[in-house]
Amino acid sequence: MTQEAMKELDKIVAEKLLEISAIKLQPELPFTWASGWNSPIYTDNRKTLSYPELRSFIKVELSRIIMERFGAPDAIAGVATGAIAMGALVADTIGKPYVYVRSTPKDHGLENLIEGNLTPGQRVVVIEDLISTGASSLKAVEAIRAAGCEVIGMAAMFTYQFPVAIEAFKAANVELLTLSNYSALLEAALDTNYIRPADLDTLKEWRKDPANWVPATRNN
Repeated sequence: MTQEAMKELDKIVAEKLLEISAIKLQPELPFTWASGWNSPIYTDNRKTLSYPELRSFIKVELSRIIMERFGAPDAIAGVATGAIAMGALVADTIGKPYVYVRSTPKDHGLENLIEGNLTPGQRVVVIEDLISTGASSLKAVEAIRAAGCEVIGMAAMFTYQFPVAIEAFKAANVELLTLSNYSALLEAALDTNYIRPADLDTLKEWRKDPANWVPATRNN
């Protein structure tokens, strides 16, 4: 796929995520994330699973970009919990073995961190629903590498494009492909009148330093 076509795809995906409220933008009434961060955006891409046409569209597009960029991997790994289902759908689409990686090992039985069977030496592509700081995603990469496998890349639905995440993926030597991103989201939101032009500065400012961002309404 050409760079121009990919740019169009990222806007299409962003529009679809906004339509089903998988992504919500509220620059004037920010959310508070579990981390304590103030944020004008909230994302729950698991909602895509409830919409058959969109679910199919996303699994096909993720499968396509994986095959185009990496060729056929030996296995697909989903990251718990948000990407477990979509990872399985992608693995089924390209006909490859599937595992998922827990955030922490089970506290009973075999205490597995990776659920399913990986064979040392396998080439694995990791599936994520959302890239925030990249910490949990790269923890899954570490687990797969520790199992003796090669992570040839990661594919995700959406990324906030945080500078800290970009640097983390570079440091970990992991190539990241995404269907959509924060820049495309702002374009799509503006084109569909989801946000006003006056909101753009606030939304762009947040991404520069999300951990320390303070809403303008709370600066007083």
